Amino acid sequence: MRIASRADIDAVTETIALAFAGDPTWGPALAREDGSTAHHVPYWRIFVEGALPHGSVFLSDDGAAVAVWIPPGEDEMSEEQEAALRRVVTQNLAPAAQEAMFALWDRFDSNHPQTEPHAYLSLLATHPDHRGRGIAQALLRENLADFDAQRLPTYLESTNPANDHRYERLGFAKVGEFAGSVDGSVVSTMWRPAG
Repeated sequence: MRIASRADIDAVTETIALAFAGDPTWGPALAREDGSTAHHVPYWRIFVEGALPHGSVFLSDDGAAVAVWIPPGEDEMSEEQEAALRRVVTQNLAPAAQEAMFALWDRFDSNHPQTEPHAYLSLLATHPDHRGRGIAQALLRENLADFDAQRLPTYLESTNPANDHRYERLGFAKVGEFAGSVDGSVVSTMWRPAG
């Protein structure tokens, strides 16, 4: 495992964009009627660039898996980056899809715990060419060991129910859920106490 640098932004973003293209929540939320996915990379790049200054974007040694964390008390992105993300949505999605996306963002925000300091797993992704080998789980396990050493709890939202059991194996417990995309997906909120 290593911490990503600015030189890794393109590769990290590509892995996330490819991994989440078929996600039950993000796939429909980012879908265009013409089937184009060219806007996926600019969308996810902003999340990567927002986390990079925190030193909390991690890669497996070969870059096949990435984990984007937000440390306690830090913002996921700057106000300028939030405005840029909104522009990506308004310039690429139809009006109804834009409203659905903004409503989805609000649900993520309103369900995020505010009471106890924690590390937030914003994104965990495996490049499609490397799926099924447990690389992302190994990366996550290393991250969690570091947070355990800091006595820091962790939080994530699982946008794909098929992954919930993987997080549970690492000590996360489902604490709630909310509606995902327009296609009826469900997002699980999951918490892992320190240690």
